Amino acid sequence: MQAMMIQLAALLMLGVTVPTVAQDNSDAAQPPAQQPCSTEKHRQFDFWIGEWIVTSGEQSAGTNSIEVILGGCALQENWQGAGQPALTGTSFNIYDQANDKWHQTWVDTSGTLLELDGGMHDGNMVLSGERPSQNGGGMVTHRITWTPNRDGSVRQLWEASRDAEEWTVLFDGHYQRAPETQ
Repeated sequence: MQAMMIQLAALLMLGVTVPTVAQDNSDAAQPPAQQPCSTEKHRQFDFWIGEWIVTSGEQSAGTNSIEVILGGCALQENWQGAGQPALTGTSFNIYDQANDKWHQTWVDTSGTLLELDGGMHDGNMVLSGERPSQNGGGMVTHRITWTPNRDGSVRQLWEASRDAEEWTVLFDGHYQRAPETQ
């Protein structure tokens, strides 16, 4: 047996093909394998994809670019705030099939790290997470809700709370699609 294995190894090293056991060639009858990240849940946040001009109230808040990356498995946000100094930031957003939740990790030029989890609720994407307060006075829950509007715009409402009962609005933004550039 050992001699046979040595001969087989020598043949393989020389590039000689060795007959194999007959295989079932019924691949045509098999449905094609589903592409990763192609389920309906993976597409729930697609309404946010695009180039956006963002206002808050009547004021310009900035621009935002949301693009599909990693073969459709994630969305990357690139925020450019209005004003000086302009806050810039990036988030990565992914549907985690293992825990059936959406996840966002946000980082920006002020040194903020915000990690949020959640999903679709009544047609809105709602993500929330906790982080220490800036003054060291305990934990603050952050909740961000993205609402797709019938006209194609999106409302982003960012709220914070120390007790999950009283909420303070940190940002109420209106996303309007940017005109296409030639």
